[in-house]
Amino acid sequence: MLTLRWSATSPYVRKVMMVAIEGGLDGRLSCRATDPWSPGTDLPADNPLGKVPVLTLEDGTVLFDSPVIVEYLATLAPAAGLLPEPGPARWAALRLQAVADGICDAAILRRLETNRPDGERSAGWVERQRRAVARALDLLEAEAAGLAVERPTVGTLAVLSALGYLDFRFGREDWRDGRPALAAWFAAASDRDSVRRTAPPAG
Repeated sequence: MLTLRWSATSPYVRKVMMVAIEGGLDGRLSCRATDPWSPGTDLPADNPLGKVPVLTLEDGTVLFDSPVIVEYLATLAPAAGLLPEPGPARWAALRLQAVADGICDAAILRRLETNRPDGERSAGWVERQRRAVARALDLLEAEAAGLAVERPTVGTLAVLSALGYLDFRFGREDWRDGRPALAAWFAAASDRDSVRRTAPPAG
């Protein structure tokens, strides 16, 4: 059994879970709920960076972070085609994953900064992260016609997780505005079982 340090609100964990489900591997995962922000967490014993997800293999090997974990899971289910063979299709999938993870990085940094006490927040830093997300979304809009619905990759699953995280944490800011192609793709791709089963908690 593989052990996954897990959090329902992490978009990186969600990406890993979607890859596992698409690859038919979710039955091999034992999910261990972990709050990386808890002062008493033992998470650094598995990942010195103190972040989830963390995957412990059956032989005790510990893998982090999410790009490494999804690559490992994809190799366990090659028939699913989640990580294409070396060549243009693989670079496209990995590039998409990088864009999506970057959206999550910037969104999380923005949220953390916004939640700091009055007098400690940097409006410039918040705006820098907002602009980074907006530029990445504009790129995805321009390339939405090439995003697959029926044959997902680690890249398209990462994008689904990132857009879902924006809805989860920044729902009052509609990223769909001015991005009709990306919005249409997201609506269609969100009908997948892996997306429905990994939705973050409501509220």
